[in-house]
Amino acid sequence: MSLSCQILASFLLIFIASTKGTVLLFIGAAPENNVVWGTLGQDFNLNITGFQMNDNINDIRWEKGKIKVARLKMGQLKETGGRYNVSTNGALKIKHLKIEDSDSYRVVIYATNGKNILDKTFQLKIQEEVSLPVMFWSCTSRNVTCEIRSGTDPELMLYLDNTVLDNAASKTISRTIARNKWTTKRSMSFNCTAKNRVSKQNRGVTINCSEKGLDLYLIVGICGGGIIFIIFMTLLIFYINKRKKQNSRRNDEELEIRTRRVTTKERRQKPRQVPGSAPQNPAVSQPPPPPSHRPQVPCHRPPPPSHRVQHHPQKKAPPPSATKVHQQKGPPLPRPRVQPKPPHGATENS
Repeated sequence: MSLSCQILASFLLIFIASTKGTVLLFIGAAPENNVVWGTLGQDFNLNITGFQMNDNINDIRWEKGKIKVARLKMGQLKETGGRYNVSTNGALKIKHLKIEDSDSYRVVIYATNGKNILDKTFQLKIQEEVSLPVMFWSCTSRNVTCEIRSGTDPELMLYLDNTVLDNAASKTISRTIARNKWTTKRSMSFNCTAKNRVSKQNRGVTINCSEKGLDLYLIVGICGGGIIFIIFMTLLIFYINKRKKQNSRRNDEELEIRTRRVTTKERRQKPRQVPGSAPQNPAVSQPPPPPSHRPQVPCHRPPPPSHRVQHHPQKKAPPPSATKVHQQKGPPLPRPRVQPKPPHGATENS
């Protein structure tokens, strides 16, 4: 190897070693950062792992972000932030955790001689605990569902006879069971587990989908459908009858209105009698007057038939015109006698 190559290799080794030392120095100088989890709505103690309280400890300071929240000096509480407190072992107590309490917390501990013994940072994260799982199933579709009502970042796991079927990072998990695992000959044990960083809940059910149960569900469904169908048909028949009655009533009203209109029109259009249109032979067209109106002369014989035929048409006057009937208020006035020609049969008899 040439001299130039040896110099270059030595330079690279020195550079790499110095870089590693710088990185290690930076990592060692950085404060320790630990993640801790708290439950929403509950009291929480932020303990200092690996620390033992003794008489040599003089000052313990807690900071949230860059704000001092609590301080314990020479065994006495000096500063508090309302919901914050420091226990005798140096832990930070937080009452009734809220979402806004999620933050970084730093603890600094000094000895009686003023030396910094501990400087540690914690990252507090808060979650809502999961609720008790609720399970649903269907024997016809071989489906099992598990869900929870509340919980932050939940993880659900579904088991069949202690064998994991499915898992999901959500509030609901549903699984259709394969035919080879779903049986109707015996009961099946399902288990649903919900958990997150701060809580864990479990619910187990025993499902029995025997053939008898399936028949019972089928019968109940058929009966329910039959009842609904009967109610529907009853309402339909009632509706049809009601419409028929309404149509019949409407037709009767229309027929009555038409009858009234026709009667009124006939009364208005009734023809009036004209004097010139009187019948030519009143003896034939007009009925004879009643016997009480015929003139009778006491103690005299009636005239011969020929005279009765001649004078009979003269006794009956033609009916007065409509105009005169309306104008006259008293009895009708006499009309001049008109002697019609005697009928052909009367001449021959004479």
